[in-house]
Amino acid sequence: MRSDKQVYKEGEAFRYMENAKGLLKGAAIEDNIYLDKKPVREAFGTAYLAILEALNEALIKKGLTRKELPKSVDGYMAAIKKHLSVNNGKLVREFDSLYEALHIAGYYRGLFTHVSAVKDFMKEAEAFIKKLLP
Repeated sequence: MRSDKQVYKEGEAFRYMENAKGLLKGAAIEDNIYLDKKPVREAFGTAYLAILEALNEALIKKGLTRKELPKSVDGYMAAIKKHLSVNNGKLVREFDSLYEALHIAGYYRGLFTHVSAVKDFMKEAEAFIKKLLP
């Protein structure tokens, strides 16, 4: 039987981020705008999943079991407050901002096509992951 710690391999979040960036590499660009929204939306979705993987790994390192991991955005916010940023709400605000940008605006609604904006959000996602998994 596998332990909960084996379920979330170290570096899985970074692998997801590399996949997200890879989705953008083949996307056509003209005048600093992605011409096809599909790979951009997929990249945003994958980057958001990378953040969730990082949060899961960080929470498991804090002693939670796989069954205790959050199952909703509100659950992640509560878990961040309780286990990862007890005296500092900055991490919760960053997660909320990335959730809105990556998952809602970027993936769900497909609102971002400007290359520099997309790259900035990818950098922010990676920086957030590095805070969780130094």
